[in-house]
Amino acid sequence: MMTKFMASAFVSATLLAGASLAQADMHPQVWADDQSTANGTVSAEKVMANSNGWLVVHRTDDSMKPGPVVGHAPLKKGKNMDVTALLTEDVSSGDQLMLMVHSEEGGMETGVFEYTLGASEDGPIKMDGNLVMTTITAQ
Repeated sequence: MMTKFMASAFVSATLLAGASLAQADMHPQVWADDQSTANGTVSAEKVMANSNGWLVVHRTDDSMKPGPVVGHAPLKKGKNMDVTALLTEDVSSGDQLMLMVHSEEGGMETGVFEYTLGASEDGPIKMDGNLVMTTITAQ
């Protein structure tokens, strides 16, 4: 009887831990490393998104504030692997880039990237008041 109880408790704890890890993995997040931009693209290994939206590439600097948009790629809700954004401007080795998750909300057309710096259309997503992003350095 005690063995069945302990086995049941172990299975329940394992399922709860797995559910917690899966839910933690669902928070919007961007994973990317420093990379070459010589081919005119920037890639993220993985992007988690709570809804359809955009991976947006902003210029940045040591202030870590998002600057002008230099590329974007569509995202689907959930896990997005190997997301590649085409660059719309030249990026030089040593330039700092911010890869940020933006929503698909507020724009006039679904599936059309409409954001301009400071606009609300297709704007940045925040979690706990923080932008969902990572920074990389062009190689």
